[in-house]
This record gives sequence, structure tokens and C-alpha cells, in this order.
Amino acid sequence: MEEPLEIRLGGQSISVTMRTPGNDFELAAGFLFTEGIIQNVAQIREIRWSHLDNANPRQTGNSVTVELNPGVEIDLQRLQRHFYTTSSCGVCGKASIEAVLQAAQANSCPMPARNSPVLEPGVIHQLPEALRRAHAAALFSPDGTLQLLREDVGRHNAVDKLIGAELLEGHLPLGDGLMFVSSRASFELVQKAVMAGVPILAAVGAPSSLAIETAQRFQMTLLGFVRDCRFNIYSGASRIQ
Repeated sequence: MEEPLEIRLGGQSISVTMRTPGNDFELAAGFLFTEGIIQNVAQIREIRWSHLDNANPRQTGNSVTVELNPGVEIDLQRLQRHFYTTSSCGVCGKASIEAVLQAAQANSCPMPARNSPVLEPGVIHQLPEALRRAHAAALFSPDGTLQLLREDVGRHNAVDKLIGAELLEGHLPLGDGLMFVSSRASFELVQKAVMAGVPILAAVGAPSSLAIETAQRFQMTLLGFVRDCRFNIYSGASRIQ
């Protein structure tokens, strides 16, 4: 099932995305965080279903409003630019990475430690079996234990739901363990992982060249083609035993 979800910040509509209904509050919170609009859960006063005057009945249950606490400042110019990470838009790679750096610094995201955690290859080999779902994202502990899983028709939405869930629980940054996605590793997914402090990102498919460059810039371990008991290491090999 696929439905549009409108994300509103106060009285302003800032995004409409096609998503699989479910975990919509997590999706809204994760989206705002990974795009650098908010820096922590303490800035959120309330997340609720939108109450829109003269709304189309189809909008019922498909519009979420996030209210921030008084005094929280928002970069409205970033909203007007409609975000630098609306995936594969052909923007300059260097400018994109610098934009991620600026947003990460604004969120006080620490660089992941170079050598922690360190995973054995067997842990990585077992990831696909634990995640036999299309367009899913999951968090695993260093020993391969599944911690949290979210699904969505859009791979970026699945990651936002995952990060949003951890944000709302106060678990960010995600400095211990790894994130696994059942898709390619796009620049957008690496950017979102960077914002959440993820040290290791593994993907079933191939990473893009800009994803690799971004992972290297932020000292993230990036793995691709994780399937059939093999994988490629594109960045951060020191975290693989």
C-alpha cells in the first residue's frame, strides 16, 4: 500500500512523500532530523495528525504536523531550497558533501571512532537472511543481533523511520553497531546515516560514487553487495576484522 504523507512544521507544509502508511510520526521526526532542520528530540513539543480546514477526505491520516518548542530557530532558507538531498538531483558532489558537513556540525554530530565497533565478516554475511524484505532498513548490534527494523516503499523513508524512532527514544547518535539497507547505498542514505552518527552502513546493492566519497569524508565504513556470503568494502576497512 502506498499513500502520500504531508509533513507540516507548525502551520507550514514542508514536504510530501509517497510512503507505506505506518510509523508516520517517526518518519516526520526522522526527516526533520536527517535534513538538519532540528538537532535533537528536546526541540519537539508535539507530533500529531494535522487538523486541516476543508481538507480532502483523502488527507485524513495522511498529514502530520510537528510543533516545535518556543524559541527553537528554523533555517527557513533551507526549507525554501527544498533541501540539498532530494536524491540524485544532479547537484555538484563537492557542494553536496559540504552541505552535509554544515548540517552535521549544526547537529553536533561526532565523527565515528575509527576502530569501533569492529565486526567479524560472519556477522555481515548473516545480515541479508535477517532482512528478507524489500525497501527495509535495520539496526544491528556488533554481534549481528537485530535491534530495530522499519519498512517503506521508499528506501529513504525506511531510513527516516528508523532514525526517527531512535531520535524519539533519545538514542542518538547511533555510534555502536551498524545500519543495513535492502537497496543500493545512495548519497542520500549515506547522508542520513552521517546525521545519525552511524559508523557502519551496509547495503545489498552498490553504492554511488558520491556515496563512497561522502563515507570517506566522514570516516564511515561503507559496505556494498552484501549478499551470497560476500561484500565489498568501499570505506573504513579498519572496522572489519
